[in-house]
Amino acid sequence: MQQASHASQLDEATLDFVRRVFQSARSGDTPHIAELLAQGLPPNLRNERGDSLLMLASYHGHADTARILLAHGADPELMNDAGQTPLLGAAFKGDVAVATVLLDGGALPDSAGPNGKTALMFAAMFNRVDIARLLLERGADPELRDADGLSPLSAAMRMGAADTAALLSKAPS
Repeated sequence: MQQASHASQLDEATLDFVRRVFQSARSGDTPHIAELLAQGLPPNLRNERGDSLLMLASYHGHADTARILLAHGADPELMNDAGQTPLLGAAFKGDVAVATVLLDGGALPDSAGPNGKTALMFAAMFNRVDIARLLLERGADPELRDADGLSPLSAAMRMGAADTAALLSKAPS
């Protein structure tokens, strides 16, 4: 193995290993991730876009992988470079199982990226009724507003998401 001349440069074998680690999170290879975590893999390892292992597992619908990462100390509030948390990704995808694991693991129902959009806003905009219901049950505030001044209800109405708009119009404020 050749010694890197600069700390930011990694040899090809190391880069290949890192790519496989992120692919394991993306594909939901829970046993492999669990083994690596037990060997000391940092649970908050991030790729070049700032996506953590938890973000990749969550976004791709792997609740068991997300659960093991959280059990090993992965931060459910760690944002990627686009200002998204794993819960925002789960809300966008409409994945109730992953959203539940994240909330159980400490994700805050009202955390928001730089644009002020919360998971409830994503659920509302993309008509993810089950996610919106879960978030409301877990304490999400239906009155929060994003950077443009939109509430979850107004975002749902703007996007034509009739089911979540109906749910949110009944939510206590």
